[in-house]
Amino acid sequence: MTTDKSKDRAILEAMRKVLTAVIRDTTPPPGMRHPLTDTTIQDMRVCLGMITARERELGDEAGETAQRPYYTDAQPTSTVVPFDLNKDKDQK
Repeated sequence: MTTDKSKDRAILEAMRKVLTAVIRDTTPPPGMRHPLTDTTIQDMRVCLGMITARERELGDEAGETAQRPYYTDAQPTSTVVPFDLNKDKDQK
């Protein structure tokens, strides 16, 4: 990866950390009104989305996969349920 790309990554990571810290610091307890306006909250969501999209682009250019590592003995989070739609029709 070139130094420009690594600078981009460092900038994006810093921006993400700052935005999420601001969100964490300004989030009120349940039942209280948020100090930020709805427009500001939406703008922060858009910024985080753009950061994520650019990080994904940089990862794709570098040939990195977006898959998370997993242990081979870990329980799967979902199961496949086989079914045959024609089975009921054949029995009638």
